[in-house]
Amino acid sequence: MAGQSGGVALALQRAAAGAKDPITVTSPAIHGTIARVQSEYGDGISPELWWDRVDGAQSYALILEDPDAKSATPFVHWLAYNIPAEQTSLPEGLEEQPQLSEPQGLRQGRTSTGSVGYFGPRPPVGDPPHHYHFQVFALDRQLDVPPGVERDELLQAMHGHVIAAGELVATYEQANEPI
Repeated sequence: MAGQSGGVALALQRAAAGAKDPITVTSPAIHGTIARVQSEYGDGISPELWWDRVDGAQSYALILEDPDAKSATPFVHWLAYNIPAEQTSLPEGLEEQPQLSEPQGLRQGRTSTGSVGYFGPRPPVGDPPHHYHFQVFALDRQLDVPPGVERDELLQAMHGHVIAAGELVATYEQANEPI
């Protein structure tokens, strides 16, 4: 089933049940596919992302997952939360630190590799294209969870506080041997 890995739904399907409105998520760097520079085969830099402002939002959260990975749950590539309510974008190349000073208050969680911050696409060489779901959630509060949190703990903290959600889906494949 699309959007699931090993029978486990993506964060958007699990956390956005109470969301009233969709959020449009876009990126000037992503046009259906993710550039090599944003993959772990390239420089592994996070792409610039934009989303709609949501009235009543107190913060935003971002979860990037790959349901095509050969794992029991979708592979987590990025968790960012407590993004300030006045912020409707993230710049390219965010630092891979648990807490950032710009945008102020932004915290990042652990990827499936155990690292903190953005971990770009790295599907096995020769795999068909993997789908990467950049999921943005508007929340009615800031989340009281420490930096470095894992996805399920973040989803638990978000439960009942999602007022709008949306996603940008892009693909990446590494057809040839990496350089």
